[in-house]
Amino acid sequence: MIVITPSIRLEDHEVEMTAIRAQGAGGQNVNKVNSAIHLRFDIAASSLSDNIKQRLFSKHDNRVTTEGVFVLKAQNYRTQEQNRLDAENRLKEWIASALVERKKRKPTRISKGAKRRRLEAKKQHSQRKDMRKKVL
Repeated sequence: MIVITPSIRLEDHEVEMTAIRAQGAGGQNVNKVNSAIHLRFDIAASSLSDNIKQRLFSKHDNRVTTEGVFVLKAQNYRTQEQNRLDAENRLKEWIASALVERKKRKPTRISKGAKRRRLEAKKQHSQRKDMRKKVL
C-alpha cells in the first residue's frame, strides 16, 4: 500500500512496477542486471477521487499517455530496491502536488505615479539624445 496522505492511499495492484535494464554507460553488470524500474499508474482506473483525477489530468505532464496512464522510469540508483523506492516516492510527490490548491491571481494595476515617472524618464532620455545631435 502506498500512502500519499493519511486519507489518500493507493493499493499495490493499482501501481504496476516492472524491472528493466537501465540505459547509459555501465560496468560489468549493465547487460545482465534489471535494476531500473518502469512504473505504470492508470489514473482513470485508480481509487482516487474524481476531483484529484481531474487535477492530475489537467497538469498536462508529458509522462501521462493519451490513455491516461502515468509512466515513470527510475534508474538513478544501482540497485533495483533503491530504484523501486525512488519511483514510489516520485509518484507520491506527483500526486501530492495535485492536492495543493493554487491561489487565484489578482490582476494588478500600475499606479498613476508609476506611469508619470516612467513618462518623465522617457522625456529626459529623449532630451539627452536631442542634446547630442549636431546644431544646424
